[in-house]
Amino acid sequence: MVGYVKVCEALEVPPGTMHPVDVGEKRLMIVNVDGRLYATDRICTHEEADLTTGFLMDSIVTCPLHLSRFDVTSGEVQNPPATAPLKTYRLKLEGTSVYVEF
Repeated sequence: MVGYVKVCEALEVPPGTMHPVDVGEKRLMIVNVDGRLYATDRICTHEEADLTTGFLMDSIVTCPLHLSRFDVTSGEVQNPPATAPLKTYRLKLEGTSVYVEF
């Protein structure tokens, strides 16, 4: 484990949005659900689709390619064709900066 790495500013992720970030080889998204931030992988586990180009409703993101759905608060798959959950990451705020643990 590396520790916490700054990935963005909280203001870049207004409520109801997804913000893509790259940290080295990791392609993540920071998601704001009702004012609470979550960090997950942003590539669908079914195919190579960027979930930040999909649709977010409440805590559920829908993949733009084959419509798999994931709960961003837990990474859990909500419907196929995906069967593997998204990896989630611990996140913390320091002032207005968002940090993700690796």
